[in-house]
Amino acid sequence: MKLLVVICAVLSLSTALPQRRLSLKPEQPEADDQQPAEQNYNNYQQQAPEFRQPPPQQEYRQAKQIDDFRPKVQLETTTFIPIIRFDKEQGTDGSYKTAYETGNNIQASEQGFLRAVGEDQNALVQQGSYSYTAPDGQVITVEYTADEFGFRVKGDHIPTPPPVSPEIQKGLDLIYAGIKANAERDALEAKNNPEAAARQQEDRAALDYKGTYYQQ
Repeated sequence: MKLLVVICAVLSLSTALPQRRLSLKPEQPEADDQQPAEQNYNNYQQQAPEFRQPPPQQEYRQAKQIDDFRPKVQLETTTFIPIIRFDKEQGTDGSYKTAYETGNNIQASEQGFLRAVGEDQNALVQQGSYSYTAPDGQVITVEYTADEFGFRVKGDHIPTPPPVSPEIQKGLDLIYAGIKANAERDALEAKNNPEAAARQQEDRAALDYKGTYYQQ
């Protein structure tokens, strides 16, 4: 009897609840949710400028305008000059020889060796030459030497100074002789009286540091 009462209560409750049918078709939006294209455009126009996104066509036009103002890069090609010959010899005593030639008629050669210039002192001597064709078709040849006396170069295309007159040369010889005599005298004094030579060297260094010319 109790079971029959429970079943009757359940049936009456199920009939009182709203019924909903199941459908396999996708639900369609209600007519009120659908807005025409005009309404979407008006909504877009009503947005704040800082939040408004430009349409794709406007983005394309802006990108095209920026691209039109960009400088056009033109790639230029050049002809590579081949190395026809390259030789290199290295000695164990510091000497060497090198030479090379290119496809556009550049030729160069150089040799170097160590030469004693004092007690336990060596200087690297470099001698060489190179030649090339100038734009006007002239072949330029340069010979050079670099040693303890500096860098010296010669060539037919290099302007040469006028010769020194005998009077000027005589004056230069006297100046060089005086410099050499002073150096020999200083060396002799430093050997005979090293303490005085050391003090004199300190005084000279102090004056040189201040930019004052040293006078004996």
